[in-house]
Amino acid sequence: MSEQITYPLDLQSIVDNQSVTELQLIMDKVVDIASQAAERIINIYLDDRFDIQLKSDRTPVTQADLQAHHLIVDKLQQLTGDIPILSEESASYGWQQRKLWQLYWLIDPLDGTQEFIDKNGEFTVNIALISNGKPIMGIVQAPVLGEVYFAATGIGAFKTSATNNTQLIKVRQVPQLNGQAEFIVAIGRGCISEQLKKFYLKLSKHKTIRLGSSLKTCLIAEGKADVYPRFGKTSEWDTAAAQCILECAGGLVSDMQLSPLKYNTKDSLLNPEFIAYGDKTISWSNYLT
Repeated sequence: MSEQITYPLDLQSIVDNQSVTELQLIMDKVVDIASQAAERIINIYLDDRFDIQLKSDRTPVTQADLQAHHLIVDKLQQLTGDIPILSEESASYGWQQRKLWQLYWLIDPLDGTQEFIDKNGEFTVNIALISNGKPIMGIVQAPVLGEVYFAATGIGAFKTSATNNTQLIKVRQVPQLNGQAEFIVAIGRGCISEQLKKFYLKLSKHKTIRLGSSLKTCLIAEGKADVYPRFGKTSEWDTAAAQCILECAGGLVSDMQLSPLKYNTKDSLLNPEFIAYGDKTISWSNYLT
């Protein structure tokens, strides 16, 4: 295929035919797009004079969010033509329009804007491909860390480190000591809610890693954490890319009834509360009731 590639690619046909070779080609291209967006973000990150504005929902947005958004949208349109693109920073699409979408790109150009503003480095570029409500490709690029996680259904989940070493990643089984599970729990940097305190009380031994953006879910995918319970508000672009990575690595992102998160199934783009976990042999429902 390498000498006959013409753009834009017929992405719908590639997905319908489950062409692994062509999906791999697209994933490689999207990893490169995420890296280009990361470069734009880093250039602004290193400048202490960047502007911060508030959107209508009172959440912050910077020129890094907007520049990454425009770059990703432009590059995806060049790559796959008229496949719809839904971004946190794009004009809103109504449900009557979105419900017709079987295949679309879902992006968060800068996941963790507050982490960007706080300069703790824990923010990412998230790009996901959604097919019939399920993320089938996901790229999570961490600009400051120089790391990228990427995955596609039928191909697997991978991580490229800052030294450009790429490896297949898998979730781990929760280790047991004297019959007790020893959990590593990934949580965000916000306040600890009463629901999270109750979740902790039901665990046996555990330690906590606090981390921003979708890196928490990716940490589970590479076997460095076991569970990420999310009781606060998130949007679909916050979770889709990392969900694909975790599920291709052997884990799951589900609602609190342990049904996998679905996308573009309703008017609202808000997620339900969810739990991301690696070890499917654990009865996670016991810790949620």
